[in-house]
Amino acid sequence: MKQRIITGVIAAALFLPIVIFGGIPFIVVTYVLATIGLFELLRMKNTKLLSSAGVISTLFVWGLLARESWLLPLTKLDLLLLITLFLLIYTVTTKNRFTFDDAAFAMLASLYVGFGFHYFMETRLAGLSLMFYALFIIWATDTGAYFTGRAFGRRKLWPEISPNKTVEGSIGGTVCALIVALIYQWFTDSFASVPLLLVMTLVLSVVGQMGDLVESAFKRHYGVKDSGNLLPGHGGILDRFDSLLFMLPILHLFLKM
Repeated sequence: MKQRIITGVIAAALFLPIVIFGGIPFIVVTYVLATIGLFELLRMKNTKLLSSAGVISTLFVWGLLARESWLLPLTKLDLLLLITLFLLIYTVTTKNRFTFDDAAFAMLASLYVGFGFHYFMETRLAGLSLMFYALFIIWATDTGAYFTGRAFGRRKLWPEISPNKTVEGSIGGTVCALIVALIYQWFTDSFASVPLLLVMTLVLSVVGQMGDLVESAFKRHYGVKDSGNLLPGHGGILDRFDSLLFMLPILHLFLKM
């Protein structure tokens, strides 16, 4: 726990100023984080980042991070089709040493990481208020789930995937997120409708927890404890951003309502 707290404080001290400043430094950091996240996923499948499949996947992630205006004359749908064709052709050129299953994994890993961090950038571009709302909801859910689960946890939430998570902890995390959302609205008045804010926060908290479970399912399937070891006490980049990558696309769907 001590190592976890120390790493969290140092990471926050380095990360939050970049989030606040935004601009080119934030974009560069996002590209770096996404690349590391893809590397962590590919490594679970024993695919090297500098292999042909790894390079194709990396370029795809970078393309998904880009804004449409940066990709002209391509669209992201064009990019998706091209990458799919390249990966399928690669299965032929390697005489099935790189299989259809490998291609599917590379494609899904790229979509997961690429679109997740794309919406990370889009959230910052939408303003600091929205970005901090998203971060506070994730932090409140994680913290509330941890302490509520420790104090009151009895029933396992999904023991086959994540043995330590409990139903009580999950509910406590969501309740904590709702409280934090109301406090945030009180101080910032960022949202026009409080009922919609509460519904949105409820959904985002649950989706964020599902993102955490998905990452746990990856690790359990591939027999690894953490996605990486970049952050002592926390694991890898995906161990810290898994909930956020799931939550942010849903947040932007709400913003369109």
